[in-house]
Amino acid sequence: MPRTGQQGARDTSGPEQALRPMREADLPGVVALEQAAYPHPWTEGIFLDCLRAGYCCWVAAAPARTLGYGVLSVAADECHLLNLCVHPEEQGRGLGHSLLGHLLAVGRSRAAERVFLEVRMSNVRAIGLYRSAGFTSIGVRRGYYPKGAGREDALVMTKALV
Repeated sequence: MPRTGQQGARDTSGPEQALRPMREADLPGVVALEQAAYPHPWTEGIFLDCLRAGYCCWVAAAPARTLGYGVLSVAADECHLLNLCVHPEEQGRGLGHSLLGHLLAVGRSRAAERVFLEVRMSNVRAIGLYRSAGFTSIGVRRGYYPKGAGREDALVMTKALV
């Protein structure tokens, strides 16, 4: 179960959608979305480990399905955006921006001064989202992501939260 830093008022983005802390009961929908969105998805065990470790795990949920989710690790004065995903049918409608903004606010509330993330070099849409939120590129991790029979580089990005 998520620890402190995930409680608070329920944020709503519309009449049929709520942004709230992720629970173990959400994992089937989260994993289904992960599998629909990524060629090398996280497993249910990875998400469960994140919940049990107390990472900031949030889900955007509608009555019939999971629309998006995010996972943020906070330690000392920095945080790391580990996963941010929006259902392919929901992309381009502002949900990714809302989820990202909420996770950054959670990081700030836990005294993080800076956030880091890695993103596939080929994920132009996500890179655009992060740049529009004020992230800057600071490097490249060679061969960071699996891709078919090979590997793909990751762009490393950061943003100050103070």
